[in-house]
Amino acid sequence: MELITTVSAMQSISRKSGAAGKSIGFVPTMGFLHEGHLSLIKLARRRADVVVVSIFVNPRQFGPNEDLDRYPRDFERDKALCEVCGADFLFFPPVEEMYVSDASVFVDESELSAGLCGSSRDGHFRGVLTVVAKLFNMVDPQVAVFGQKDAQQAAVIKRMVRDLNFPIEIIVAPIVREADGLAMSSRNTFLKPEERQQALWLNKSLLLAESMVKNGENGGGAVESAMRKLLAENAPGVDLEYIAVVDSTSLKPQDTIVAGTLIALAARVGNTRLIDNIVVEM
Repeated sequence: MELITTVSAMQSISRKSGAAGKSIGFVPTMGFLHEGHLSLIKLARRRADVVVVSIFVNPRQFGPNEDLDRYPRDFERDKALCEVCGADFLFFPPVEEMYVSDASVFVDESELSAGLCGSSRDGHFRGVLTVVAKLFNMVDPQVAVFGQKDAQQAAVIKRMVRDLNFPIEIIVAPIVREADGLAMSSRNTFLKPEERQQALWLNKSLLLAESMVKNGENGGGAVESAMRKLLAENAPGVDLEYIAVVDSTSLKPQDTIVAGTLIALAARVGNTRLIDNIVVEM
């Protein structure tokens, strides 16, 4: 595996791969890799000739009171994991390679990014889309793999790819969970033991929703109310930000749950913001 730290070197590798007729699979990350990330790399390995993983903690997607400075980092461990999983190139650019000081062009999306996490994280998806568009131009992949845990992010990126005509297939891989059911996240490391026990109720509330649907309940309001009741009664340490029952493509609210409906939530447990979701199967 080769380490790349400059945009020019990354673009040169992409051109050479294209000239050789080799497809590129791309996995963008912010590092501190876990099994969820590794599943994305392995999927890219199956789908492309060349696999590029990027590690870049993007300052443009963090708000002024968010956790940019304390976001967990362990580059040497990440590098070793990427190599074990079959990545060919690790793209690890510094901030000054990614952004010029007087940058004035950004990528905005006005529909899918307005609700859910976008309602409380002003400018977050602008930062996400801008950096992903830049990375796509640097890596020039034919396939890019994202995780279902960040469902809104995946939907917004799909919309950008569609609307701006990026010739890239976006693959969304299933959520990978800890043995106790908690969705894997780099931020899980922030949780104190008692906070982790509270956080487990997020997945339990989604399992309740899934059970209700399987038993015939298709009312979005009824499912949301039951989830809120479960959390209120069992997880007083969970500061719920939202529960949303939405179409998984448009992210518009759905009163009636059907196959493909996304049930998503966000909450703070202590100082840690967590998200999770399920896509309903019927």
